[in-house]
Amino acid sequence: MLDVVIVGGGPNGLMLACELALAGMRPVVLERLAGPKTEPRANGLVGQVVRMLDRRGLYTRISGSSEPPLPAPRYMFGAFTLDLTGLGDNPVHVLPAPQEHIEKVLAERAVELGVDVRMGEEVTGLHQDSDLVRITLAGGETLTARYLVGADGGRSMVRRLSGIDFPGVTTDDFVTRSANVSVADDYLSPDGELTVPGYGSLPPALYVRTERGTIVWGLLPGRPPALHTTETGTPDEHTTPMTFGEMMASAERVLGVPVPLDPPVGEGPHLLRRLVGGNTRLAERYRDRRVLLLGDAAHVHSAIGGPGLNLGLQDAVNLGWKLAATVQGWAPEGLLDTYDEERRPVAERVVASTLSQSALMRPGPEVSALRTVFGDLLASPGGTERIAHLLAGTTEGFAPDLVVHTGAGARRLADLTTSARPLLLDLCGDFAEAAKPWHDRVDVMSGKAEGTNATGLLLRPDCHMAWTGYEPADVSGLRAALHRWFGAPLSEAREPEQAGSR
Repeated sequence: MLDVVIVGGGPNGLMLACELALAGMRPVVLERLAGPKTEPRANGLVGQVVRMLDRRGLYTRISGSSEPPLPAPRYMFGAFTLDLTGLGDNPVHVLPAPQEHIEKVLAERAVELGVDVRMGEEVTGLHQDSDLVRITLAGGETLTARYLVGADGGRSMVRRLSGIDFPGVTTDDFVTRSANVSVADDYLSPDGELTVPGYGSLPPALYVRTERGTIVWGLLPGRPPALHTTETGTPDEHTTPMTFGEMMASAERVLGVPVPLDPPVGEGPHLLRRLVGGNTRLAERYRDRRVLLLGDAAHVHSAIGGPGLNLGLQDAVNLGWKLAATVQGWAPEGLLDTYDEERRPVAERVVASTLSQSALMRPGPEVSALRTVFGDLLASPGGTERIAHLLAGTTEGFAPDLVVHTGAGARRLADLTTSARPLLLDLCGDFAEAAKPWHDRVDVMSGKAEGTNATGLLLRPDCHMAWTGYEPADVSGLRAALHRWFGAPLSEAREPEQAGSR
């Protein structure tokens, strides 16, 4: 019997597989496609997930830089440009990278960790009882597993087969067009702004709203430049393939003048896509007994602001250690249920964010009035900071970036969390002894830390603080947190579920 089967070999499924493997498990990933996707998809990562990837040693592999991530000086919300330079704690980190590159790095990491990735395997049925899940594949093979995770996208077969409802709203009164383009040097400034004669300049990667729609121009590493437009109203019946001429006609309608762009050069595949309408949906629950949902299988929404991978990859990091603890037998009662309790509210905030941004970007005088009011609120004390945390997907208790001075020298928190194990930072020398009964699952690091006045910090594997000590005598609080999140000490732990399955 298998411990965990993950259906879906995209970034979210691969991230979960890596987290489980770091916890000592060997999950099986089933991917319907026989090979990696080649069409352009997401353009990078935004928010808290960038710091989380840094804490798994993946930021450098994706970015190619040995420097730690830095917050972005500006970002966007509903076609408003946010100046983030004045924030004391700017949470908006950006990692530009094509999704196919992110997926490649995660796939390589999964293989390094011994994950069993099976391509060309389509799930057609499942049945679960109190002890296991039986999974039927398109070829007739049947697998049994203790848990099944659906990371198979917005049209998730796992979600449908498990009977989990997917309520939400469908909007069909707008058309989004996207295409890769090329641009002559005469129209491109050194900082990436596109000069449009008769209109002005388009800043890179920021939405521009007019009374006729929105447009965004982007320069992306490793890809041709891209242009995107959205127009509202009753869409025509689009039965013919998208053309580059259609893309440029849409851009001209939005800006009111021709845009000096040409078709992309070089080998493709090149982005040329038309989407009519959109869906915003959220699973009614993330778990049905031994079946769990992850990423787009649990939530779909507009891509405005780039929240999709931020949300899904953090789902994976939250779920991974909890699922591993449950299978291995040391999870405290109800630990796996906290996955839904903690992550579904985050998805609700993302849904609210993307819907509100869509509303703010629509054409019309009433929306222009709304934007005036919202702009005033944004400029009020704390307004930009609050929106920045919404965009970043900030979750309560996520550990700040720290530097810990140990006997081996100064170490960043990101250097201490690559193993994905619980971590006790004993910053006063009085707490290590209390954690000894949990030595099989909790690492201890002693030292002095910059950036906090705490005497001790207990971190979950997802880098959220399970306990913060401010007095050396707070040993009872530490023990309570160890019990709450990491179960009984070794001598009292339950028998593991997965005995004999390695």
